[in-house]
Amino acid sequence: MSARALTAAALAALLSACAGTAVRGPAPPPLAPAAVAAAEAAQTQRETALRLQPQWSLSGRIALSNGRNGGSGRIDWRQDGERYEVALSAPVTRQSWRLSGDAGGARLEGVEGGPRRGPDAATLLRETTGWDIPVAALNDWVRGLRAQGQGPARVDYGADGRPARIEQGGWRIDYRWPEAGGAEPVLPARLDAVRGEAKVKLIVDEWQANAAPSG
Repeated sequence: MSARALTAAALAALLSACAGTAVRGPAPPPLAPAAVAAAEAAQTQRETALRLQPQWSLSGRIALSNGRNGGSGRIDWRQDGERYEVALSAPVTRQSWRLSGDAGGARLEGVEGGPRRGPDAATLLRETTGWDIPVAALNDWVRGLRAQGQGPARVDYGADGRPARIEQGGWRIDYRWPEAGGAEPVLPARLDAVRGEAKVKLIVDEWQANAAPSG
């Protein structure tokens, strides 16, 4: 078995528990033109406010699949502008991975044969594991934003005026938002991102602001 196959198998073993059923479904019913305009204005305001907060972190559960391979586990993600640190862990197997980097490159730890480096996180993960995970775009998508540098985006808004679905770069991202009101801008409770057989499902247990990577 190749090193890449071993690494992919190790990731599937690491992500060992189910993270719940998907929230994907039909697109939300269309809103009236006035409601769409109000939702678009609110979304633009959200994006402006959140881009002024480059430091954030989340902890939760993630599920990945790529055709027949898949699984789920815990995730802790810290972001500071272009710097990021993403840790995956499986308490049952006591295995863990750590992905870190910035605009200059990425580093993946916890893989067969020792740490690996690459020009960016998505390329590193694809070459090392065969998994298609759009890390740079997820920096925006996890917060319910249209991703920068990913081309035009289509946004379908729910009755609450928040994005119910974003389609961009060949990906479709469906959202679930907190039911109770909180501090603005509100951040998603869950998302499902899909492109072909590649799927990323994230359930957020906690958001924090001003939490920079440790590296």
